[in-house]
Amino acid sequence: MTMTGLERWYACAKSRDTAILRDLLHPDVVFESPVLHAPQRGRDLTFKYLSSALKVLGGPNFAYVGEWTNRDGAVLEFQTDIDAITINGVDIIRFVDDGRIVHFKVMVRPLKAINLLHRMMGEELAGIDDGLNHAAEAIRAPKPT
Repeated sequence: MTMTGLERWYACAKSRDTAILRDLLHPDVVFESPVLHAPQRGRDLTFKYLSSALKVLGGPNFAYVGEWTNRDGAVLEFQTDIDAITINGVDIIRFVDDGRIVHFKVMVRPLKAINLLHRMMGEELAGIDDGLNHAAEAIRAPKPT
């Protein structure tokens, strides 16, 4: 039996398996976050943000505590605690007919949770960018003869 897009998302969130995540994202997916001033477009950018969010939020306290669905999407309420701050939010996800995610919007409360996530996501993304920059430098570096 084939899993629905929502079932695949739950499997991804539980396992934090980035291979599932990449396959789940439509090439033209749009990602929106409370800490970004503009929507991010495309699979690569969305993958970068969501894989980082899985690391930052995906600790042992993370749980989906509510679910509202319709024909092509879901609103999933989540809760977790990080650094003694309770983070409450929703993932608003829209799927296309083949089950891939075409739009992913995150909303978070309270303000101190947004500020914490802004800092932690910035640190996580900087680490990814540093790793990509180091890999790119290694590729461009002349090889010893």
